Amino acid sequence: MADSPIIRVEGVTVGYDGVTVLENVSFEVNAGEVFVILGGSGCGKSTLLKHMIGLYRPSSGRILIEGEDITRATGPQLARIQRRIGVTYQSGALFGSMSLLENVRLPLEELTDLPADAIDLIARMKLDLVGLTGYADHKPAEISGGMKKRAALARAMALDPHILFLDEPSAGLDPVTSAGLDQLILRLARSLHITFVIVTHELASIYAVADRVLMLDKRARGVIATGTPVELREHSDNPWVRSFFLREAENSAVAPAG
Repeated sequence: MADSPIIRVEGVTVGYDGVTVLENVSFEVNAGEVFVILGGSGCGKSTLLKHMIGLYRPSSGRILIEGEDITRATGPQLARIQRRIGVTYQSGALFGSMSLLENVRLPLEELTDLPADAIDLIARMKLDLVGLTGYADHKPAEISGGMKKRAALARAMALDPHILFLDEPSAGLDPVTSAGLDQLILRLARSLHITFVIVTHELASIYAVADRVLMLDKRARGVIATGTPVELREHSDNPWVRSFFLREAENSAVAPAG
């Protein structure tokens, strides 16, 4: 794992309808690491991710992707930055009328000038990478939930992104399927040197894949802890953080200030 930041979040504040969700949030994500953002419902995990990929602009602060400010970029600059990242959503967001191959082909057809045979070859290679060899002609309705997650990951990798953002990748999966997806994420991170930013609250997955964790809290409107999962479980001085990693009921811990 490299130790140079590929993402810098600097003093970001976001809110809706006059209500501040996150206030003065700052952190860095190192190139090549699996970085997990976690926290309770309504703490701003998915909101933060949407700002990091350029869908929304913060009230203040900035987010640098490989040195470029995605929060201020527009037009061609924004498109150039976004081509370096891939995104998967909790639902997978595959097009049901298309085969898996057609789903993976789509960003290549829309955003490159490659010939059709090259696009087809690349799309099949991405499906192979996620363990879906032989399923290129299947529709999303014809495969399992875990396979849909893998197909969405293949599509997110179509343009060879430097960073992959995954929103709740294990949601709705049984423990065995979830563990297989965790192993795939680790293999892709280590073999392809992709940086992963993962929003999740699944504790087993956090322990399995996370190099580092950033924990948000709704009451604090921001970051209450950063570190490895083991560091936060064993050494955090915040009772709520430790209760999360020890699977204690929330009312058995003191809530963080804020």
